[in-house]
Amino acid sequence: MKPNRTLACISLTVALAAISRAEETGSAHYLPGSMASFIDAFPGTPGGLAVLNYFSYYDGSTSINGQLPMGGFLSSAVNATAYADSIVAVYQTPCEFLGGGYAFGLSVPYVWLEVEGQAQQIGPGGVLGPVRSVRDTASGIGDITLIPFMLGWTDLAPDLKVDFRLGVYAPTGEYKRGQLANIGKNYWTFEPGIMASWISSKIGTEVSLYSGMDFNTQNNDSDYTSGTSLHFDLTVAQHLPLFGGIFGLGANAFYYQQITGDSGSGARLGDFKGMTAGIGPVLSYVGHIGDNKLLAELKWLPEMDVDKRMKGDYVWFKLGVTF
Repeated sequence: MKPNRTLACISLTVALAAISRAEETGSAHYLPGSMASFIDAFPGTPGGLAVLNYFSYYDGSTSINGQLPMGGFLSSAVNATAYADSIVAVYQTPCEFLGGGYAFGLSVPYVWLEVEGQAQQIGPGGVLGPVRSVRDTASGIGDITLIPFMLGWTDLAPDLKVDFRLGVYAPTGEYKRGQLANIGKNYWTFEPGIMASWISSKIGTEVSLYSGMDFNTQNNDSDYTSGTSLHFDLTVAQHLPLFGGIFGLGANAFYYQQITGDSGSGARLGDFKGMTAGIGPVLSYVGHIGDNKLLAELKWLPEMDVDKRMKGDYVWFKLGVTF
């Protein structure tokens, strides 16, 4: 039942983080629920290359009383819709370190974003302007994600893969103070993380877990530093032979919690620690294109419990080929 290990390409779902929600703008670089399936595990094939396309959709809103700091505004009654399409390339080198394989990758997202709400502009000295209705749209290349290293082991236990990785979110997307819709965050994020994925070669059962911690630099344009966050993603699924490949059905649960407060003169709402949790179904399929492997995954992840964030639904479609 076990998919060939060359199928387990590195899922740099962080590429879609330009549309996530927490901290400043009610959002962070990392997208909750994005990781933790066998597709996201360490590849385990020296000299292997994975090329993937990730499409994501998010639609969310806040209540009339739920304020968010966004682009130099204090905003309420916010509604946002975002689409992101990302091209990802991951290469596992022949090199080994501490008995593990070494891989690296790059992800480039293109983002479409529409945001509307009641906005109160923050002026010099923190003085608030009048409340007005604002609707902004933006599109373009978002914040590029670099994975300078993934160090992974595929032989620690039968059917188990474990890796340590570092994600670096670069502020390459456009950011304008005084605009609700910004496709870039205008700050760097460094995310060390650990991934463990077990998928039984005998019965096809999968249990995968990803955990990461995000450290953010200051947004100099808004004098705002988003606090550190901790997040967990868990997938439990069953894989069965179907249509000449392997079909998977399961659930993905996520929990995201900001553990330190926001700071800076732009943090008008105080420490503003965001939290979200949710669960939803996951479908996957592994097949062949000639001698190469085809990977596909579809997720619907509604947010169930939210604090100091928009509440909405994520929809994912991942498609990739390994060489």
